[in-house]
Amino acid sequence: MNSFDIIGPCIRLLPAETAHNFTLWCLKHGLATSQKTIADPALKTSVWGLDFPNPLGLAAGFDKNAEAVEPMLEFGLGFTEVGSITPLAQPGNPKPRVFRLTDDKAVINRMGFNNGGMEAAEDKLIRLRQKKLSGLLGVNLGKNKNTETALEDYQKGARKLARYADYMVINVSSPNTPGLRALQGREELEILISGVQDVLATTLGDKAPPLVLKIAPDLTEEDKRDIAGVALDLSLDGLTVTNTTIERPESLKSLHRTEVGGLSGAPLFEASTEVLRDMYQLTGGKIPLIGVGGVANGRQAYAKIRAGASLVQLYSALVYGGPPLIPQILKELITLLQQDGFSSVAEAVGADHK
Repeated sequence: MNSFDIIGPCIRLLPAETAHNFTLWCLKHGLATSQKTIADPALKTSVWGLDFPNPLGLAAGFDKNAEAVEPMLEFGLGFTEVGSITPLAQPGNPKPRVFRLTDDKAVINRMGFNNGGMEAAEDKLIRLRQKKLSGLLGVNLGKNKNTETALEDYQKGARKLARYADYMVINVSSPNTPGLRALQGREELEILISGVQDVLATTLGDKAPPLVLKIAPDLTEEDKRDIAGVALDLSLDGLTVTNTTIERPESLKSLHRTEVGGLSGAPLFEASTEVLRDMYQLTGGKIPLIGVGGVANGRQAYAKIRAGASLVQLYSALVYGGPPLIPQILKELITLLQQDGFSSVAEAVGADHK
């Protein structure tokens, strides 16, 4: 039995957001016990010319203010993504705004980009970059709720924070900021992506981090074709597939299943993996994809990779399984790679399409 088997159920007695904040406090103050990490040559992978110790990362939303980067990486993750970070600090939506769907191994949230803003984030990122991290760091950008010109917010974030990121993400797919998902239209995306690319090129030139777009699972076939077309036309570096869903599967059993917000966790796995598979085909495998949505074990991480993901993220599963999930997933992934005769993660990417 590990310590989380005892602590986890106690934490889940707290309201969901209180439990999350308590977990962050423990991580920040070094109260979370470390664990043996899994290192294996088969897990090492290179994406965008960056060397990842393994393909498993933490999705944005957990560590909005870059407060727990080191301890989360020390649990054995290959990378972690902070944010979404907006130019100005904002409180987010009224509470309660996070709900556990325990029977469904899922979460619904309507947080609304609550974070301390880019100035506060920069202070933390400066200190982090003075240390040697055990994995890579992504920075996820959002827009403020009341901003009328979204591009300006993303440009501000890129100008301020790109120098600290191993890769940078534009989040246009949260369902909890009014009008945000409308930015996934072809014309809107072309303006947004090219505008941020211009800032990165002007500010950092050849040292600019790879730029990734995070998309929703709730897309029409036309939406997916448009996103793939824009990504290819503008030489976008990557896509994160997918954010949470506004759909509510009939299979949901939990009390809070009708709450408004984005649904994540186990019920999202199939839908998000299907979009991942589609985006890999639509982009011809030419653009690295980060697969996220419902990953809770090595088999599911491997399914994302075979569907086209070069990297995989999790979040909601940690609510129920805690940090011990990380080495479990990596061990299972090694076994699955070996069973199929792959010597590396890279060899398995998109295997279902070959």
